[in-house]
Amino acid sequence: MARGMESQDVRQAEERTEALRASGFAVSARYDRRTGRVVIDLNTGVQVAFPTRLAEGLADASAADLSTNEISPAGLGLH
Repeated sequence: MARGMESQDVRQAEERTEALRASGFAVSARYDRRTGRVVIDLNTGVQVAFPTRLAEGLADASAADLSTNEISPAGLGLH
């Protein structure tokens, strides 16, 4: 029975992820040193940018650290 629940849980998690992705997901991300902003391009054509000072954990990051980023496989997060 535990395996059935695990499969159901995985299926539900995948469905939630797809529902989130339907609203848009990241296809590229970069740090713009000139403006001091993180710039994220979504699959919808929308571009989102924000100053690093407004993001928890990024305010004190170096430009070198900010230049290295990775989009999560689902496109819903940055690391």
